[in-house]
Amino acid sequence: MSEPLLSVDEVTVEYITDGYSVKSLDRFSMRANRGELVGLVGPSGSGKTTLLSVLSGMVDATSGSVTMDGIDVCSLSGRALEQYRRNDIGIVFQGFNLLPSLNAAENVAAPLLLAGTPRAEAIARAESLLEQVGMGERTGHRPNQLSGGQQQRVAVARGLVADPTLLLADEPTANLDHISAEAVIGLLRELRDGGRTILISTHDTRLLPALDRVVEMTGAVPEVSAASEPVELAAGEVLFRQGDASDYVFSIEAGAVDVVRELADGGEELLATLEAPNYVGELGPLLGFPRSATIRARSATTLRPFTVTEFKARTSPGH
Repeated sequence: MSEPLLSVDEVTVEYITDGYSVKSLDRFSMRANRGELVGLVGPSGSGKTTLLSVLSGMVDATSGSVTMDGIDVCSLSGRALEQYRRNDIGIVFQGFNLLPSLNAAENVAAPLLLAGTPRAEAIARAESLLEQVGMGERTGHRPNQLSGGQQQRVAVARGLVADPTLLLADEPTANLDHISAEAVIGLLRELRDGGRTILISTHDTRLLPALDRVVEMTGAVPEVSAASEPVELAAGEVLFRQGDASDYVFSIEAGAVDVVRELADGGEELLATLEAPNYVGELGPLLGFPRSATIRARSATTLRPFTVTEFKARTSPGH
């Protein structure tokens, strides 16, 4: 079996916010093969965009390693990093990021022009790519003259302008109607069929059937088979950790838990102690955020998990 084009091993990205440690990625690993269309799925805050930023060399990993086509991405700096970003990686940004004063061809050619490519050569390459993505008749149109789906096609063409080995796309069908989204999905599949490796982050379930593989970025979750089954914790046992993806809201039915904030220096701050009857962990699932604190049993504790829908039903007025 051939080596994967992309190998991500135990990558952690940690930020320090107001003295607290926040991990947007925590020991994350994955693989992507050549000519494969891979989707990163998971709730907001699960690290999809952070991972794309690490792969593109725009964010440094705190620990772990990334190898792309034999390149040790995490060790790159200076000119080597600049060349990697320019030649090996293509990026399709969420929201298109097209310059309103430039027409479609100029937007696609912009990275080449900034790198010193002669204008005639850069525009010719741009027009060829726009033809490839079905925008050959719109090369002279500015973004405000294009639909959302057409702007996304221009953004894809710009991501391909340096003929990159790996194309990264952040929410490529966000805010597109189903007709435009279907066209963009078809385009990505065509590019994949041509041998290009494409890694996308998405919340769009319409994309899932078109993907070769789905990588779920959900973090650690309590090992429960159904939301109705109670979770039994011994004193000192952790329910979930700060930075984990959020899933259930928990009702404390017996015992007590400590709400602990993990600090950047490795220490901890006790935020609260909650006893039965009470709820814990509701904000993360309600807002789509990762866990903002660690929950640890202070004594033998019984908790019952509820989905967001179940929690809302239990706490709605008149319940």
